[in-house]
Amino acid sequence: MKKYTYTESKDTRSGFGAGLVEAGRQNEHVVALCADLIGSLKMNDFIKEFPERFFQIGIAEANMMGIASGLTIGGKIPFTGTFANFSTGRVYDQIRQSIAYSNKNVKICASHAGLTLGEDGATHQMLEDIGLMKMLPGMTVINPCDFNQTKAAALALVNHQGPAYLRFGRPVVPNFTPYDQVFEIGKAVMLNEGRDVTIIATGHLVWEAIKAGELLERLGIDAEIINIHTIKPLDAEAILDSIKKTGCVVTAEEHNRFGGLGDSVAQLLVREFPTPQEYVAVDDSFGESGKPAQLMEKYGLNAEAIIIAVQKVLARKELQ
Repeated sequence: MKKYTYTESKDTRSGFGAGLVEAGRQNEHVVALCADLIGSLKMNDFIKEFPERFFQIGIAEANMMGIASGLTIGGKIPFTGTFANFSTGRVYDQIRQSIAYSNKNVKICASHAGLTLGEDGATHQMLEDIGLMKMLPGMTVINPCDFNQTKAAALALVNHQGPAYLRFGRPVVPNFTPYDQVFEIGKAVMLNEGRDVTIIATGHLVWEAIKAGELLERLGIDAEIINIHTIKPLDAEAILDSIKKTGCVVTAEEHNRFGGLGDSVAQLLVREFPTPQEYVAVDDSFGESGKPAQLMEKYGLNAEAIIIAVQKVLARKELQ
């Protein structure tokens, strides 16, 4: 098992903030819009450096999406910012009609996604957003795993033409990917090559997959671990190459079991290479208030849950 280390833990939303201000320096057409959550979206540095390119819309998320769509007509590259719940569910009609249908070059940037929003509870914990956004024709969906990768993703979106959804979170997590990485939209990252089982993870579950891989090695199980930061378009080639080698797969995500990464992988496999698959995801429920780590444990979104899923899928593989 390849060893991964880190020197600090940082929140992915701060990675977005760092990427946004760097994007502004690289391209004068980048503008930012926020729905009264500047601090939560880490947009302060962008505002200090480019005050004339920032628009505070207030608690009017639907209006924000309409304005962002309009700004693209003048050649601007708008990055919108609010919580994942408000970035998708609250404004789905505006995104569908004004952005996706018209193929507008809007970057919808969503913080506080998943269970790890924590104490704010089920009304704010968005577990359906990946499914909502990936169903929209032409929408790119990105869910990076740490600070560095989130920063790189934000920068990559500047040169990406078309609507995109960038999902990130509130808690601090290990920052282990290279600070100078080149982010390739739609290209999976191989973290560890293995022969027994494929673990495909996204977002906060990537580090948990790495921890699971280390523990599985002690059990004599050689896990191949892939970081899928782009859920749409999915890197079908990387996934199929891996699973044809290992013969089984576990998908891991901080999202509802329905509509997320696991569903995308299952759709690919049922068409191309039917294979035993187990899900590590929220099992068709809303969240609740609690500490992020406690919620991840209760809802089975950690290294231990991944190990259990691996053992189940290996047993199924043996029966084939």
